[in-house]
Amino acid sequence: MTGGSERDRPVSEVDRGTIYVDADACPVKAEIFKVAERHGWTVQVVANDIIALPVHPLIKRVVVNAGFDAADDWIAERAGPGDIVVTADVPLASRCVSAGAEVLAHNGKGFSDRSIGMALATRNLMAELREAGQVTGGPRPFSQRDRSAFLSALHETIVRLDRQR
Repeated sequence: MTGGSERDRPVSEVDRGTIYVDADACPVKAEIFKVAERHGWTVQVVANDIIALPVHPLIKRVVVNAGFDAADDWIAERAGPGDIVVTADVPLASRCVSAGAEVLAHNGKGFSDRSIGMALATRNLMAELREAGQVTGGPRPFSQRDRSAFLSALHETIVRLDRQR
């Protein structure tokens, strides 16, 4: 196709963006694949080890070295405006929000410029309390409600970003 703007091109030819998945402990990979395929978005599944993935041209496996934060660094170096990052890692979320990416936790909660400071402060406080023995439990179990909220948030984020293109 020659000439014309991106808005004039068929949807299938428009760069739809990328979903970067911090995959080592991600409980919603299947949901990401389903929504991404429906909307034509590429998914980069980033992990320190090989993870079984469906065979699909939009789903890409990225295996990084076993270094500390290697997957986080790989994602943070690439994610930017128009992309989505799925992670529960608050420091990674902060880096990606700063780069202009949309960031969703596994429960559908979005991170933004306005919320990331409080999320980092809460994370640091909880780490200090755990080190002092004041908090011994972890997060509540992942639920079907969390899964549903994530699906809705991912779909809404993709639709909003596609409209902005």
